[in-house]
Amino acid sequence: MNTPDHGAPVPPDDAYLRSLTEATAGAVEAADPISSPHRGAAEEIRERVSSVVRASADDLIGLSQDLHAHPEEGFAEHRSVRALADLLEAHGHRARIGIGGLETALIASTPGQDGPHIAVLAEYDALPGIGHGCGHNIICTAGAGGFLGAAAVAERLGGRVSLIGTPAEEGGGGKETLARAGVFDDVDAVVMLHPFSHDVAMHPFLGRRQLEMVFHGVSAHAAAQPFMGRNALDAAVAAYQGVAALRQHLPSSDRVHGVFTDGGARPNVIPERAALLFYLRSAHPETLRDLADRLARIAHGAAELTGCGVELSWDSLPAYLPIRFNTALAARWAVNQEPCGRKPLPPGIVPEFLTGSTDLGNLSYRMPAIHPMIAVSGPTVALHTKEFAEAAGSGAGDRAVVDGALGLALTAADYLGDAELRAAVHQEFEDAGGALDVPAFFD
Repeated sequence: MNTPDHGAPVPPDDAYLRSLTEATAGAVEAADPISSPHRGAAEEIRERVSSVVRASADDLIGLSQDLHAHPEEGFAEHRSVRALADLLEAHGHRARIGIGGLETALIASTPGQDGPHIAVLAEYDALPGIGHGCGHNIICTAGAGGFLGAAAVAERLGGRVSLIGTPAEEGGGGKETLARAGVFDDVDAVVMLHPFSHDVAMHPFLGRRQLEMVFHGVSAHAAAQPFMGRNALDAAVAAYQGVAALRQHLPSSDRVHGVFTDGGARPNVIPERAALLFYLRSAHPETLRDLADRLARIAHGAAELTGCGVELSWDSLPAYLPIRFNTALAARWAVNQEPCGRKPLPPGIVPEFLTGSTDLGNLSYRMPAIHPMIAVSGPTVALHTKEFAEAAGSGAGDRAVVDGALGLALTAADYLGDAELRAAVHQEFEDAGGALDVPAFFD
């Protein structure tokens, strides 16, 4: 008689994923290309930008592969940021490491103070145990190439371009830290890209907050005098179950996931302390704020239910806002990817729940921003996996570095060189509500 191995988990059924992949493939084929009503930079400018990016391609790919082989986690990217600075300096640009209070942040800028100022962003932090499973080696080097290409024409266009290296996107919120330190105060717009399973001009990223619930009870002997205790673990379990019940009533774009970080030490001692850590995600700043309020109510209810106390600690690292799209600027990105043989998709083609969170969202509520996705993997490969890390170091990843660098450089040049485009970009930003006081939003 064969008995099942009860130590093994039940493998997930991939039927839904397969049906989703098939439906998405059909929608991708049927999607119309994105067009732009704006002319962008003049053709001679575009040719110069393209020439500079092509000439730097080998160096960019070399740096991408180097970063991929030597991953460093957030706020510890010392080797990575030095390698980025070395590349910039080899191409004639002085880079300054250590800005805005962050040792591994970087800035390089073209001369001048007048005219419009656009920044290309670079990320280079990796994930523990996975390495570049989010492809930040591609983000960094495509951003560097985008800066080199746009820097070659910025003075002729009467503007300025910077490359800003932003540490610790993976939970550390480097962009928010730099913004609060004034690094972006004179920047008018920002552009960056992110590797993905598809080419998408505008893909939603969710806002994210962190909440730690710490419940305080009264310790007692669990057998001899349980009636003298107040069980903090019971309160934490009630809170966890309350969050589970809440999920039925949330918008489809909301996500809540949590873990127990403390549940007591021994079964014969009623726990006097128990703790949970939750991530809360939502598609809009206002719905994220509402979700936070609902979890706080659950925590206080669980404490009341069990006779325990509770402390709530929010956002030990900066909260992330969702990305606010800028369609005028994103359309220029889409047009600028066509020479590379890519067709960036509009929103709604790739399922929008296949997403995460990024601190670029915080900047997108301060100034116009784009965060397009560039394909490096197959359609079923998810971010933050070993499989995606392999894709980020593959030939497809190398191609994305060069294609992405060209797209960012041309889009930055378009912004600097086309006054009508620039006006449309900023009018769209104002129509969407203008700049938000990000630090004060959740107070």
